Amino acid sequence: MNFPKVYLASASPRRSELLTQIGVDFSVLNISVDESVNPAEAASDYVKRIALAKARAGWEILDADWRPVIGADTAVVLPNQQILGKPENLDQAREFLKQLSGIQHQVLSAVAIVWQQQNWLSLQVSDVRFKTLTATEIDWYLLTNEGKDKAGGYAVQGLAAMFIENINGSYSGVMGLPLFETRQILQQVTNLNEQ
Repeated sequence: MNFPKVYLASASPRRSELLTQIGVDFSVLNISVDESVNPAEAASDYVKRIALAKARAGWEILDADWRPVIGADTAVVLPNQQILGKPENLDQAREFLKQLSGIQHQVLSAVAIVWQQQNWLSLQVSDVRFKTLTATEIDWYLLTNEGKDKAGGYAVQGLAAMFIENINGSYSGVMGLPLFETRQILQQVTNLNEQ
C-alpha cells in the first residue's frame, strides 16, 4: 500500500513501531495536550476527544508542510467504567494491577487524522482478561518499570503478556494504535489526495 507521508503527533515509541510495521513514512511531532478526563465523560468519548485533540495540536504547529497528522489515545477501562491512565507513581501502578487482577477489562484505542479542513476518527475496543495476580507477581512486575508510562500500568507487548489469559479484539489497539482502523483512515486520505 502506498500511503501519504504523515506526521505522528505522539512521542510513543510503540506507535512509531506500529506505523513502521505497516510501512507508513512519518515524522514525529512533539505536542502536548491536557489529557484530563471530564466529569461524567464516557471512556469512548474521552479517548476519541484526546486522539482528535492530539492530531489537531499537531496540525496547528505545522508551518507550510501540511501533511496529514495522526493522533491516537488509549485507555484501560474497568468494568465499573473507571478509566486507568498512566500510573503517577509506584503505589498507583500497584493499585492498577490489583484492580486488573482476575478480571476482564476493556482497552479503548482511538485514532484520528487531521488534514486540511477534514477530520477522520475511529475507535477500536478490545476485551482483555488478566489472570489472578499474586502479590509476588505484582511486585516483580513493578520492579521491571515496564508499565510506568503505559495506560493501565502494563505493556501487552512486554512481560505483562504472561498475565493475559485472553484478548478479544486488536492486539495493536491494546498496544496503542489500532492498525486496521489506521489503515482504513489512511486509505481514505490517500483516495482523497488522488482526486
